Amino acid sequence: MMTKTTSTKWLLGLTSLGFFMSMMDAMIVTTASTAIRTDFHISVSTLQWALNAYNITIAAVLLVGVALGERWGRRRIYNWGILIFTLGSALCALAGNIGFLILARVIAGIGASVMTPMSMAILSNTLPASERGRALGIWSGIGGLALIVGPSLGGVIVARLAWQWIFWINVPVGIAAIALSRQYLPESRGDAARVNLLDGLLITLTLAGLIWVLSTFNGSMTGQLVLVGLVGVVSLGSGAWFLKRQTVATNPMVSLSLFKSAQFNGSNMATACLYGSMYGVVFFLPQFFQLSQGASALTAGLELLPWTGTLVVIAPFAGRAVDRFGEGRLATLGLFLQGLGYALIAELVRQQRPYSWLVLPLVFAGMGLSMAGPALQKAVLGAVPRGAMGQASGIYNVFRLFGGAVGTTLAVLIFSWVGGNLTLSKFIGGFQVTMLGTALLSWLGIWWTRRLLRH
Repeated sequence: MMTKTTSTKWLLGLTSLGFFMSMMDAMIVTTASTAIRTDFHISVSTLQWALNAYNITIAAVLLVGVALGERWGRRRIYNWGILIFTLGSALCALAGNIGFLILARVIAGIGASVMTPMSMAILSNTLPASERGRALGIWSGIGGLALIVGPSLGGVIVARLAWQWIFWINVPVGIAAIALSRQYLPESRGDAARVNLLDGLLITLTLAGLIWVLSTFNGSMTGQLVLVGLVGVVSLGSGAWFLKRQTVATNPMVSLSLFKSAQFNGSNMATACLYGSMYGVVFFLPQFFQLSQGASALTAGLELLPWTGTLVVIAPFAGRAVDRFGEGRLATLGLFLQGLGYALIAELVRQQRPYSWLVLPLVFAGMGLSMAGPALQKAVLGAVPRGAMGQASGIYNVFRLFGGAVGTTLAVLIFSWVGGNLTLSKFIGGFQVTMLGTALLSWLGIWWTRRLLRH
């Protein structure tokens, strides 16, 4: 028979593993991106879809998956998500062209769509509110290992094996995660009725369409304006219809009453800014190290460690600080530090400083993400009743992923308009302005955290 301490460790470990695997699949691609682009002979804009296809799919089907978890059991849907994710990873490894890779990333995204929100809901539902901040800090820290292991491991794999192996490693981990979760994670359900198929279709079309439009809208979209506009109109129309149905539904898929809370709204919007800023940097920073500084894939992954490593070190302590000092203060400080780090990198790149000068700004940015992440998670979950935690975690992750896709799109837009990858000087110029743009996006999140400071 397990003690409370032992069961809590299994709870933290196995729920963090879902977040870790989901983040790993996004992060490990970054240092392998140059190898994939070279292997498939594609442009940066096309390569973007190897990243965005995953995030778009997660955002599109996430709320449907969460609704199924609330009705059929969070642990059950969590395990199904890991299984589909594992299958998608194997297909990614077998991809022979960018089209097949994108399709496989979509399948992996379907599985990953429930892994993070269900793990977050299982953890938060099981523990009392007094322990939630610390637990979410540890959850973020363990999941954040992907920020360290992902780029570094991706570099090692590309250097020693081949980029396909960045996906094969998910297969044994996924199988073990399912077996252990069935044994050690508690089952729970939320306030949810039967999932309405029309509502599920509408929200999927809305989120997928909007993020596709944002991802497609770049400097080289000549000839696509009509298609982009049409998809945008259809997506907005589907969203309006979905919202109208939620206002009259007895058991809505998304309870609009949650958005009456200023704390809930502010936390989610700040989350979108936080991760939008981070994903914009993740897409370009490894490429900057490799193309402008001559780093190998392995070296580029290691050079990210001052940024990514702080998450594992700071996040658990930040979770405790949230319980003591409040969500608003930690979130505001974190968003400021992340933006400061990116702005300093932009200035140092302008001055043509060597890598050693970038270490401290990378640490600032990592500390900021480590502080703001657990603070905003707790703020979102603290704004809803226990029965709505699954739905709240789903909405939180939609904002996180939607923000990430928007941030990547904005970064590519800025890079394309200001610089480009035709010459090294243009690449560096575009990268510099892109870093300033991501800094401003992070600081925009501070405007939303003022609602938490008033709480």
